[in-house]
Amino acid sequence: MKTTTLLYITLTARTSLAFKTPHHGYSRKFLQELYGTLDGKTIDGDFVPVNDMVLIKSDEKEMQTEGGLLLASKVKVKRNEGIVLSIGTGKIDQETGFKFDMPISKGEKIIYGRYVGTQIKYNGEPHVLIQDSDIILKYIGEKLMLDTAEMLRDNVLVKVEKKSQNESASGILIAKTKAKPKPTMGEVVKVGPGRYALNGQLMEMDVDVGDMIRFRDFAGNTVEIDDDEFSVVRMTDILAKF
Repeated sequence: MKTTTLLYITLTARTSLAFKTPHHGYSRKFLQELYGTLDGKTIDGDFVPVNDMVLIKSDEKEMQTEGGLLLASKVKVKRNEGIVLSIGTGKIDQETGFKFDMPISKGEKIIYGRYVGTQIKYNGEPHVLIQDSDIILKYIGEKLMLDTAEMLRDNVLVKVEKKSQNESASGILIAKTKAKPKPTMGEVVKVGPGRYALNGQLMEMDVDVGDMIRFRDFAGNTVEIDDDEFSVVRMTDILAKF
């Protein structure tokens, strides 16, 4: 009886809110619990991305990087990471009408680029809205590992050499006065399925696992996996293989 009564009250509230003044007779707290909030405001219904947009529940992880005067430990920076809550139906090309599929699904974990997307607070927690093209890679499990990492579209995972450092006799790591450029060569360890052309045809990748490649300066996103340094590079940024 108690469950039936609660269900009746909930349905009655929703029906009343649909046809009457939205806040008439109900407290702000009740409305927020019944529906949800977006940046502190009550919203009516689910929050659903459209086109090629993806709703991510943010989970920034600290990763180690080198920079400045390093003593016992390395400087910490944030890695943009999260879990997919919902996705759009896919982007439609305005000229050909081809609808691109979404390369990720609800519940998958992803790493996405820095300084991308729109930061929001959904139901009081940090979330971000990004395009599917902003996703660097996806993986399964609690921790990102080489075996669980998966490349999307025309992304290529490249194992690069770690940057060298100067070290004093006392063991203090001292950064050089001039920053070293990012690595531009490495070994291909994982390859995405390829990118679709505007007419919907899948374009095959021109590199394979085991190839050594040279890619554009400043291209790629650096990712640390299993304490090794990798770079995720798009096929269009690869200059040659050997």
